Amino acid sequence: MTTVGRRDSCRPITADEESRLFLRLRLQLARATLRSMLEEARLRLSLVILLSALFWGSLYGLFHEAFAFVDSLHAEVVPLLFNAFFSSLMLMLVFSTGILLYSGLYTTPEAKLLLTLPAASATIFSHKFQEAFWFSSWGFVLLGSPMLVAYGVIRHAPPHYFALLLPFMVSFVAIPATLGGILCMVLVAFMPRLRVHALSIAVGCALVAIGGLAWSVVSSVRAETMSAEWFEQAFSRLGITEQRLLPSWWLSSGLIEAATRTNDEHLWPHLGESLRFLAVLIANALMLQLAAGWVASRLHRLGASQLVGELPARRQRRMSWFDELLSQAGTTRGRPLRLLIVKDLRIFRRDIAQWSQFLIFFGLLGLYFWNVRVFDYQHSYAAMIGFLNLAVVGLILSTFTTRFVFPMISLEGRRFWILGLLPVHRDQIVWSKFLFSFLGGLGPCCLLVGLSDVMLGLDPWLIAIHEACCVSLCAGLSGIAVGLGATMPDLRESSPSKIASGFGGTVSLVISSLFIIAVVLVTAVPTHAFLAIESGSALSSLAWAGSPRAVAGGLGIALGLGLAATALPLALGLQAFRRLEP
Repeated sequence: MTTVGRRDSCRPITADEESRLFLRLRLQLARATLRSMLEEARLRLSLVILLSALFWGSLYGLFHEAFAFVDSLHAEVVPLLFNAFFSSLMLMLVFSTGILLYSGLYTTPEAKLLLTLPAASATIFSHKFQEAFWFSSWGFVLLGSPMLVAYGVIRHAPPHYFALLLPFMVSFVAIPATLGGILCMVLVAFMPRLRVHALSIAVGCALVAIGGLAWSVVSSVRAETMSAEWFEQAFSRLGITEQRLLPSWWLSSGLIEAATRTNDEHLWPHLGESLRFLAVLIANALMLQLAAGWVASRLHRLGASQLVGELPARRQRRMSWFDELLSQAGTTRGRPLRLLIVKDLRIFRRDIAQWSQFLIFFGLLGLYFWNVRVFDYQHSYAAMIGFLNLAVVGLILSTFTTRFVFPMISLEGRRFWILGLLPVHRDQIVWSKFLFSFLGGLGPCCLLVGLSDVMLGLDPWLIAIHEACCVSLCAGLSGIAVGLGATMPDLRESSPSKIASGFGGTVSLVISSLFIIAVVLVTAVPTHAFLAIESGSALSSLAWAGSPRAVAGGLGIALGLGLAATALPLALGLQAFRRLEP
């Protein structure tokens, strides 16, 4: 690995040879993964391509209509929208890449193997960064490209605008991704010494942020929609993203310059300005890569040593107060079930990949719901947006149930003999997974949906419908993930990501998506028709669909779908799990 054999002597390989060796390893892994997907996971690959295409097309249509509307009224708002969108994604990319690199550099079996090799830490970081960068850039391109293509079509941008989209987006993603990697290595290396101080600072910042948001809600005055005051308030809220030192400003400014369509003699100045912004992005990305390599050479192995040496010393021997309270609450007969829930809860708390992603995605979603109050919607459109927010909450929850809940039964495979020795019925194992998923998702989802409805100013009966649908979604998604996980377990696989990306995980995700669409549609259509008839803007032929009886019937169907999605997969899972032979 570290030497190159020759006839007379051996010498250590150079840094360039080491980098080429890891690059060849990355290419071999990519070819093996692609071959495996084409041979063994064609259904999953086809579904991913189809759903991605539908998602891209839907976003393109929405952005096309939005830019056509905005361009006809206030074209100067586009830079503000670009800056707000890209700065939000930049923040999310920092956290998501840091989380991916934490597992890739410190916790996975491959990371532990790489630490035993006489390879440079900078090379190891570069090797794992390529993987994290691919996942980050793929998601960013999927989210950002339909918006940018739609903007170019509306503004009749020249051809070089579309040619520069991919270089701009890739060079932009490299900056927050590298910052996330540097932040990850610094925190792992120094957090054990600064744990109490960092926690105190985080709690203080959270309290200040909550206080600021609460004050803005109390002190803000809602202006009439599309008025000059309304636009002034919207611009002031988005003005914080207009900082020229932010990479998001370089990206939006460069793309807007590239999209400017003039005659040939005035085209080159705009193109040159766009290329200068691209050069700034590339230069900063390369500079941060050098800084990340320097940080990795000094902190990577130190952080790994701190992390490994800290775990036995910091591990608590007694249960926390919450675990103790949960285990002692209730009857003696139900204590084994509660202890299994406590076990899953402690595993969740110790796995930074689970709770950090949970907090980031639901936190960003809550921040979005908090800020929908700046728009003064009509009542029927506010209700429709409330149902769309409900669908978004359900889709995010479905990704977590598929990624983390579906593999829970399979991950018990190597420890199945221990569970077999305990005085615990197999059904209690399955029910504990369901209750853990259902109760864990019910609180955040209901709070987010309630926050969204309050910010939109909906009536109490509409809020009650949304909350009932949210309970149905939480129960159904948990039942689908746990039931199918018990029906199609993979007891020999130790990686939850591989279990979730297999055939069973794909089926669970597809069924969960169809279930969410069905629940939202059967309640949204009659509710929207009822509100449209009430406001006098609906056709008389929709009277049957907009009656109170139709609204109540739609809610009943949604609750029935939730009950069926909970009971049927769980019944199949319990039956299969009873006959399971590990």
